[in-house]
Parts: sequence; C-alpha cells; structure tokens
Amino acid sequence: MKFRKIAIMLTLLSIWGGTMIFADATTQKVRVMINGTEQDEGGVLLEGKTYLPLRQIAEAMGAIVRWDDNNKRAILYKPNVHMFLYNGSQPFGGVNKGYQGKIKVFSQIDNVKTDLASVKVTIEDPSGKERFIQSENVTNNNDSFWFITDEFDYKFDATGKYKVRFYMRLSNSEDWVVVSEKLITSSSKG
Repeated sequence: MKFRKIAIMLTLLSIWGGTMIFADATTQKVRVMINGTEQDEGGVLLEGKTYLPLRQIAEAMGAIVRWDDNNKRAILYKPNVHMFLYNGSQPFGGVNKGYQGKIKVFSQIDNVKTDLASVKVTIEDPSGKERFIQSENVTNNNDSFWFITDEFDYKFDATGKYKVRFYMRLSNSEDWVVVSEKLITSSSKG
C-alpha cells in the first residue's frame, strides 16, 4: 500500500516537473530598455508575443494607468505636457551654478482624456532632493489648459542635472503620477 502511494506521488511529480520544464522552455525573458535605461521588471516572450509590465512601462513613458475592475481592463492615458522655465520674461534650459533670481514654470497641457483632480510641479536637485513648487486643483476638465506657477526663488547649488516634474492626480485617486519631466543642466561658471 505504501509502495503504491510513493509510486503515484513520483509519477505526479515527474509529470509536474516535465510540464514546468516544457513551460519554461516555451517562454523567454525579455529585457526592456526605455530611453537607454533598463527597466527593473522585464517582459516575457510567449508564443511569439511579448508581454510587458504595463504600469512600469506607463510610468517610464509619463502615462497614467487606470484599472477598470468591472470590465477587467487597463486604461492608459498619455497627456501631452510641455514645460518652459522663465527667469523674468526670458526662457532658459541651462544655468550657471548659483542663484538665478525669481523663476517660474509655464506648462502647456493638452490631450487630457480623463478627469483630473489636481496638478503639481516639483524640482529635484542632482542629489535627489525634491522640492515642491506649487499645486492646484483642476476645476474645469478641459482636454487642454495652461498651468503657470507663481515666481519662486531657487538656487542651483550644485552642478549637474535638475529635474522639473509635472504631476497629475486623477479624480477619485490619491496617487500622483509624473507625466512630464524637464532636465535643466547647471554648470560651473566659465
């Protein structure tokens, strides 16, 4: 009786192990690169189709993902956001290290295909320290609008890349999503 149980168990384990080896042989892991940066989670190639982690890809591309549980579908929104930084009436894209005077961020937003609750702008220095600049609730859900921050003082203390980020928060959500990022290079005075 004991021998019979062991034989059945070994047969089942052999079938299961063979299935796992076969399944592993039919799938291949795929490395995912976006703008030269390898993503933490890769994809899978299965029967000639590539499957990728949607949320990670969307975040890397500056898109918003909303899950519709009732219909079991993922909805992807990719608004267009163009940001310009101004010192007075002069736009700039690079600076010398140090104080730049009062600056503001002008954002032009279009192709908004979902209801927004609010937007915000931040700046991150080369060491990774992020500073909040301004946020605003969105009261008119047009598919295009402008958002201009108040003037603020900012000192580019270090040389390197500063990241100005534009975030959106969807209605009925607490999560902020980065939908645009602008790089400002600060260099030594020369």
